Formats: sequence, structure tokens, C-alpha cells
Amino acid sequence: MQHTKVSSYRLEYLDWVRGLGAVIMLQGHVFHSFLRPELKSGSAYTLSQFVGGMPPALFLFLTGVTLAFLMDSTERKGIPPRDRVLQALSRSGYLFFLAFAFRLQLWVFGLPAPWEGLFKVDVLNCMGFSIALLSVMALFKTSERIRLCAVLGLAIALASPVISSMDWSGVPWIIRSYIIPDYNAFGIFPWGAYLAFGVSAGSVIRSIPPDATDRCMQWGALLGGALILTCQYFANSSFTLYSKSDFWLNSPAQVLTKVGVLMLMVSLAFVWTRYGAKDGWSWIRQFGVTSLLVYWVHIELVYGRALWFLKDSLTVAQTVVAAVCVILLMLAISTMKTHREKWQTVLSGLGWNFTPRADSAAGDKEKAFGFVLSAFIRGRMLLSRKTELAADEHG
Repeated sequence: MQHTKVSSYRLEYLDWVRGLGAVIMLQGHVFHSFLRPELKSGSAYTLSQFVGGMPPALFLFLTGVTLAFLMDSTERKGIPPRDRVLQALSRSGYLFFLAFAFRLQLWVFGLPAPWEGLFKVDVLNCMGFSIALLSVMALFKTSERIRLCAVLGLAIALASPVISSMDWSGVPWIIRSYIIPDYNAFGIFPWGAYLAFGVSAGSVIRSIPPDATDRCMQWGALLGGALILTCQYFANSSFTLYSKSDFWLNSPAQVLTKVGVLMLMVSLAFVWTRYGAKDGWSWIRQFGVTSLLVYWVHIELVYGRALWFLKDSLTVAQTVVAAVCVILLMLAISTMKTHREKWQTVLSGLGWNFTPRADSAAGDKEKAFGFVLSAFIRGRMLLSRKTELAADEHG
């Protein structure tokens, strides 16, 4: 049987899902930032934001999958349990570093700005916090993590309405932001459930032999579809376990519906990359390979000051055009990272010179500028490369 095409570090279909999530995220943020306020009650905006609600869950889920790969890899290498936990905690610390570096950049570029913005709990913070809590799963075998993390994800989802109903007034706001369901923050309830379910799914992927992957994806699609139908049935019925819950904020039905959609997306992406897609470059997968870079740059572009004149000022048609332009720009930046030499060749053909002049003064200045620019770009790219490649290691 034909094996799924695999690069040195990653499974193509997971990259494809991640890339699709990045594209959905880009259009959602453009509509949220650029569309006129009076048009945000229309169907176009509603559809954009409904679909745009999937990427955070998707990125958390796939982070859980790659965490499962890391735990399985360290287990197979015979690394002691304590060191396996420490490696998971190291991943958590790295994501926290990225999260605060990201908020610091936004805060500096947005000055004057309130200092509380430095500690806003974004999706990267949620990833770091969730991985820290789940690091103890490295003590167990991969086969055990399948069951344990699925149960843990379900527990987080089921507990979310209860957490919302509790009195947290005596708890500092920064701690509340990491725990309580909130429309403006990514607390562990319910968002951590997606990462836990991702660890379970990633453990399944690493447990099955390659020739059983087709059958596994078929069952995944069936289970995902059943989850969606079952959760929507209970969400629309009068039956409830809670005195108060909000479907869009803390409902277990919403969490499990999204998990069902994610399972369908992964299964369909597997089928597409194995049987439908042609060999060679894929623009969707390109986004998946550089999703962190795309996330980092587009937030400053869309919500920062660079395009201030477009905010809350466009019609639906103009916003669609703006979304396409932002997607194309992010694709260009993404390919500059992974295909730098090809870009240099193309630009050289257009008359751009990438070699310093021979004369000393101008040459020294160009060398110095080129060194600083290269160091900045390489450092920025490294932030995305380490997170996206390290955990996808096979073996």
C-alpha cells in the first residue's frame, strides 16, 4: 500500500490542515478589522466570523498532536520519565516566551498603550499553559495517553460552564484570564480541551502502523460526523446538565462539535494529500509550514497602525479584496522564508543587487546593513521554525 508522503519532519496532511486554518484566520481577522461597523450585522460578516472561529481550536488541537509526537519520540528513545516531563515543560516555556515576546512587540508598536496589554492571554499563552498542565502525560505510555487525554479533554469541556458560574471576584484578573471562559481571552476552560484532544489524536496516529492509517482516518471521519450530529441535537434540545451555559462561550456541545469538525478536516486532508493533490508545491501547505510567522506578522498588519486608514471603513466587496491581498502578501512573506534563494534569483533578474559593491565605504555600509537585516530575519524566522519543526520529529 502507498504510504503518505512525509517530509523530513512533518506529515503533509497536518501541514495542509494547519495551512487551511491560517487562510481562514486571515480572512476572519481582515473582516473583523476592516469592515464598516454598520455592516457587521449582515450575513457576510456573520459567515466570516462563524468560519473564523475554527482556527484557534485548530491550532490548539494540532499543537496537542505535535506534543503527542514529542512525548512518543522521547518514550521510544528510552529517555527517563522525569526528563520526558522536563522536555514537555521546555516546550511550554518556549511558547510562553513567544507569547510574551509577541505581546511586547504589539505593545511597543502601539505606544502609548495600557500596560495590561502585555499580559493579555492569547492563544500562544493558552498553548503554553495547557502544555505545562499536560506535561505529566509524558509519564505514561503512548497507548495510555490516548485514553487519558481524551478523558481529560472531555472533563475540561464539561467543567467549563461550572467554572463560569463560580465566583472569581477575589482572584487577580491575570489569573482569571488563564482559567475562566471569556470572550476576550483564551483560558484553559474550555480552550485547553482542544489541546488535550489533540494529544489523544496524535497518540493514535503514532500508535497505528502506516498501512492502517487509511482505516483510521475513515473511523475518524465517521466519529467526527457522529460528534457533530449528536452535539447539535443536544444543543438544540431542552435537555441540559447546567443551570446556565452559553453555547458560544463555554458549552461542551460547542467544544465537541468543533472537535468533530477537526476530525473531519484531518481525515479529508489526509485523503486529499494522499490521493488528490499533485506532487510539488502547495500554497495551502506553504501556509501550514510557516503558520507561526504568518500569525505573528499579520496581527501587526491587520490590527496595528500600518493599515489604520482601512479600519472600520470598507464595504463587503472591498473587504473581500483586502482579504485576498493580505493572504497573497502573507503567502509571499511565507515563501521568502522557505524559498529565499529563489526569491533572490527572481529579484536579481529584475535588477536588484544582493552583493556589496567593491568600494570600501559603500561596501562596508552595505555589509553592516545586510548583516543586521539578515540577523533580524533569521531570528524572527527561528521563532516559527523551532515550534513548528521540533515536535514533528519522527523516531
